Amino acid sequence: MELGLVGLGKMGGNMRERIRRAGHTVIGYDRNPDLADVHSLEELVGKLKGPRVVGHGPGRCRDPVHHRRAGRPALPGDVVVDGGNSRWTDDEKHAGELAAKGIGFVDCGVSGGVWGLENGYALMYGGDAEDVAKVQPVFDALKPEGEFGSVHAGKVGAGHFAKMVHNGIEYAMMQAYAEGWELLEKVDSVTDVREVFRSWQEGTVIRSWLLDLAVNALDEDEHLNGLRGYAEDSGEGRWTVEAAIDNAVPLPAITASLFARFASRQDDSPQMKMIAALRNQFGGHAVEKKK
Repeated sequence: MELGLVGLGKMGGNMRERIRRAGHTVIGYDRNPDLADVHSLEELVGKLKGPRVVGHGPGRCRDPVHHRRAGRPALPGDVVVDGGNSRWTDDEKHAGELAAKGIGFVDCGVSGGVWGLENGYALMYGGDAEDVAKVQPVFDALKPEGEFGSVHAGKVGAGHFAKMVHNGIEYAMMQAYAEGWELLEKVDSVTDVREVFRSWQEGTVIRSWLLDLAVNALDEDEHLNGLRGYAEDSGEGRWTVEAAIDNAVPLPAITASLFARFASRQDDSPQMKMIAALRNQFGGHAVEKKK
């Protein structure tokens, strides 16, 4: 099938390549002309045969209704896929705007970071079954091999809501590893913290890909001395806590992990060195080096 893909950064560019490897045609647009296949949204839409599927890659989605504004009339039967880190509450509004023109809308949360090209991307999508079916070959190309890694989570908004909760859990897991690492570093009796972390990679109940990435980071800088203890938050942790308040669901671990990131902006937090290192490992997020 054919896909128009808007946004070809660290994840979007790799997604384009993975979809092409599966035998599909991808026409990509990015504001950086060195990354783009075409030089305008109008050109992108014009090169696709109807009914068209146009998706926005991961990252903050500037304009989920870009298809409508691409300089050509939108056609009934087209589908827009918002694969950005958009707030789930915006999805129904965007779906309604496009539905008025006969255009379908699918929201898709994407996880996989800079490793997704080879490992595949975990996908959580929401929308009508008819619209999802039009995009399914692309979802199948992007997902990891095997039975799992892709889910039609529910109605419009369900994909981004599921990805938001995923990211909230990620915050708490990273915080737990970071707190354990700082405590191990603090005591005199443990003389090789990196190898303790490495030993946990097999046979323990806390083994995970995040633990593997923590070991990668420690292999690069054993005591993380080169990093400043500062970690940003993407916004989805905040949204998770806000949704918990709205639904009266207690989230003490996720909330505390979000507040810990706020604390990192006040002092050079040892725990936040590990959080920053993990974010860099799985997502290529920038780190602040010590001066």
